[in-house]
Amino acid sequence: MPKLLDAIEAQDTRGMRVETIIVDSGSTDGTYELARDRGCRMVRIQKSDFTFGRSLNYGCNAACGEWLVFISGHCIPMGKDWLIKLIAPLAGGECSYSYGRQVGVSGLTKFSESQLFKKYFPPTSNTLREGFFCNNANAALSKSAWERDKFNEELTGLEDMELAKRLHLRGHKIGYVADAVVEHIHEESWSMVKRRYEREALALREIMPEVTLGLRDCIRYIAAGVIYDVAAALKEKRIHRELAGIVMFRTMQYIGTYRGNHLHRELSRASKERYFYPR
Repeated sequence: MPKLLDAIEAQDTRGMRVETIIVDSGSTDGTYELARDRGCRMVRIQKSDFTFGRSLNYGCNAACGEWLVFISGHCIPMGKDWLIKLIAPLAGGECSYSYGRQVGVSGLTKFSESQLFKKYFPPTSNTLREGFFCNNANAALSKSAWERDKFNEELTGLEDMELAKRLHLRGHKIGYVADAVVEHIHEESWSMVKRRYEREALALREIMPEVTLGLRDCIRYIAAGVIYDVAAALKEKRIHRELAGIVMFRTMQYIGTYRGNHLHRELSRASKERYFYPR
């Protein structure tokens, strides 16, 4: 948290006023006091009321600005122009919702998760892209768009993608800004990785009910993910250090996805490849 706040304070805002809002659901690690003492605006939500969508709506409602910027507590912006670049497509009228690039940190981010970042967050921007993929770990949304279409407060995850789908269906564009980069460090146990993917698969059932993952698919994707990651680790001469983590991450990723997803209808093969295949 201190590094994130330092990076936000260091931004070149070119005269724009920035307010930092923290939505706290009862943290006990000193985060609340640290952020409050750094001048952040604190918003409380009861732990029993917490969902990702509800906490986001609390924060958005408290915000006074024209642009709503979201960043995970696990992320640190790179460069002093991250904020300006992230909101530029919104300010220029190119899109209503933008998301930036995420990269892993060698030695801190799990190797396989860094490979996923490379898949979903390429080095080339696309502010007029089709589709509704979006990720709130590093994103910006016009407040006027949020006021018409708030985050779904019932989903177990992927509330960003669900809102992006509704906006997309109403004719809004979702833009990707590769130059607005953050380092993303997930400090999770293996059981937490599995729960995260299970939670997101449950939400994906609501967003795209045609998406399912069978047991055979699960086994195939685990094997494919491990093979691709091992090849990348060999190329980087990191295989001895990363092999066990690669196997564990891909296993937890797809077991979690299977558990959250396997009860629903079969999906076309092309859509399965797009949403589950490691590359």
